[in-house]
Amino acid sequence: MRACFIIAGLLGFAAVVPPAAAKDYGQVGTVFPLLEPDMLRVIELKLRTLQANGQLDAMNQRLRTRTEARVRRPDPVAGIELATRARTWLFDPSIVLDHDIRDHKGNLISAAGTRVNPLDYVVVTTPLVFIDGDDAAQLAWALKRFDAKARLIMVKGAPLEAMTRHQRRFYFDQAGRLTAKFGITHVPAVVEQAGRAMRITEMPVKGKPS
Repeated sequence: MRACFIIAGLLGFAAVVPPAAAKDYGQVGTVFPLLEPDMLRVIELKLRTLQANGQLDAMNQRLRTRTEARVRRPDPVAGIELATRARTWLFDPSIVLDHDIRDHKGNLISAAGTRVNPLDYVVVTTPLVFIDGDDAAQLAWALKRFDAKARLIMVKGAPLEAMTRHQRRFYFDQAGRLTAKFGITHVPAVVEQAGRAMRITEMPVKGKPS
């Protein structure tokens, strides 16, 4: 009975609450249709216009020219200077795993937090020689001192031109990733394995090439 009184009371309350009034206030301000251009269509029309007036071919040619120039002479590595005194230090290539390493069957190989030194598993027999390819003395020194097994890495210069001229393979430290990793700020510099570390030596080149 009590429940019936409660329900009846709620129904009675609802009966006395006036319904929400809905009123049409009409149009306020100017209404514009929503128009969104087809971006693919816009791009297509733009390309056709550029093609018709020859600008597209000119843009492609400029892009090819810039790309070729960048390949032949990459941007020099910033912050690298000429070595005026010998300096040597060791670089530890060890890393600490941030997750478990498992094989294809799920067996644990190395747990997260394990310190791993790649030099415990591989031997680096190829020295890395960093030079300024525009410095004739450094270039002559590297070619004379290191055989074809060494990797001659320019921080400045034209590696493709040097390859053609000297019939040796040259590399370039793109964006200075290697010199930054090893902490090299002067060239010539040589990186070689020394046990469980890599030894980096910055050394000045004396005299001029013959």
